[in-house]
Amino acid sequence: QVQLVESGGGLVQYGGSLNLSCVASTTTFKLGWYRQAPGKQRELVATITTGGRATYADAVKGRFTISRDNAKNTVILQMNSLKPDDTAVYYCNGQNIIGPQYWGQGTHVTVST
Repeated sequence: QVQLVESGGGLVQYGGSLNLSCVASTTTFKLGWYRQAPGKQRELVATITTGGRATYADAVKGRFTISRDNAKNTVILQMNSLKPDDTAVYYCNGQNIIGPQYWGQGTHVTVST
């Protein structure tokens, strides 16, 4: 069982920046972020493996950067040039090579115009 605790999020103006952080209770192969906007399905934002291999959704490439500290089991999402379309609940996600996915409780990000 992997527990994920998120922090960060909040209200930011259009074009602003925000960081999200997530701490896993144990070493996890892949950590990342998904988001769910009102009335929409949950979607991938970015993931990163213990080896540093990162994957991004097209919608955030060039604006968001994902990084991790393996010693601290922490993943950070740096979000720049935020747009109203980025408004959503952001969920930390953990996956090992075998086994279920794990989810954090979610943190709200609201981008105002």
